[in-house]
Amino acid sequence: MVEFATRVWNHKWKIDPIVRSLIDTDFYKLLMCQSVFRNKPDTHVKFSLINRSKDIRLAELIDEGELREQLDYIRSLKLSRGESTFLRGNTFYGKRQMFRPDFMEWFEGLQLPEYQLEKRDGQYELTFEGKWHEVMLWEIPALAVLMELRGRAVLKELGKFELQVLYARAMTKLWGKIERLRDAPDLRIADFGTRRRHSFLWQDWAVQAMIEGLGSNFAGTSNCLIAMRREVEAIGTNAHELPMVYAALAENDAQLAQAPYDVLADWQDEHEGNLRIILPDTYGTEGFLSSAPDWLAGWTGIRIDSGDPATGAETAIKWWKDRGEDPTNKLIIFSDGLDVDKIEILARQFQGRARISFGWGTLLTNDFRGLTPNDALSPFSLVCKAVEANGKPTVKLSDNPNKAMGPASEIDRYKRVFHVGDQAVQDVIV
Repeated sequence: MVEFATRVWNHKWKIDPIVRSLIDTDFYKLLMCQSVFRNKPDTHVKFSLINRSKDIRLAELIDEGELREQLDYIRSLKLSRGESTFLRGNTFYGKRQMFRPDFMEWFEGLQLPEYQLEKRDGQYELTFEGKWHEVMLWEIPALAVLMELRGRAVLKELGKFELQVLYARAMTKLWGKIERLRDAPDLRIADFGTRRRHSFLWQDWAVQAMIEGLGSNFAGTSNCLIAMRREVEAIGTNAHELPMVYAALAENDAQLAQAPYDVLADWQDEHEGNLRIILPDTYGTEGFLSSAPDWLAGWTGIRIDSGDPATGAETAIKWWKDRGEDPTNKLIIFSDGLDVDKIEILARQFQGRARISFGWGTLLTNDFRGLTPNDALSPFSLVCKAVEANGKPTVKLSDNPNKAMGPASEIDRYKRVFHVGDQAVQDVIV
């Protein structure tokens, strides 16, 4: 078992790489990357770092030279032979050879493209531009680096015994959560915490704790590298990035309204079973479902990632019933701002009404709240999003206005096209 305190205390290297593998990323990024590689290979996209927690002034906490060292190291990474063998030969979601030979040949030769880094008003402006399938793989490692460097900046102020006590308390806190979840009815839960984790080693420890504490109720991890090393399922389907870019490429309002369904039509050409999961909230769940083609009702399930989760699940259940589907055969995945209390409530509320699963993110892999002076290690909301596609701005509405992004004029246009009315404002937890 890793001695976290000793390792942090002895951190004297010029560079201790935070990301050491190109597959130290969320599995869904690789699935989406293959889809983009096939369907939109010439699309030019710009990704940008967005710190929603403005009070966390990253450029004042993290040394720019150290950040550049970490990002440059990631650019030196190549897929190893063992990683390539794992992706080429493993069974994912019951399917052999999930990744096609042409995609794997490209991935094996990939070097992540250059980045642009500036400081402005106490924050870092970090951007990546280029072909969509190349720059999209920067998102997760960039977030992981910034989250961990912020943690290192806090931890370097602590003494060795303080570090030992800190990690003992954090382990106890996490194990207490796992013990509570043992009693949740028919629990299926996966680790979704790569992007805002405390560190790779802490995420790896959390996964091992879940394996031991929850047994068969633990469904797997979104982190592809940890899934390979710990021999658990790699979990993930698709994300808001796909409809955001497809929508930006639309040339008129009619094409814009159709874009979210074009995404899923392309996805259906490649995947079946538990990979056919709808993410309906990019431009409002109710509008998406009311205009959805009938073939989407036959998909396996839905992921609820914004807004009130119970309301989202009730909306999905009603939609399935209206389309002649049996909700008890459908899968609902909750993945927004989860912690134990919310997981327990949702598990009880929807037991027997659908198949329920949870993607537990930041508050699994980075819950150090209340463990340091001034709560200096409390997690915060940091994202890296596609902000332009072929020179046109992207937009995300979400079921929570606090998660919306894009130019105000375009947000208004998207609300009109997708018939989005008043929305309930909710705090963005992480």
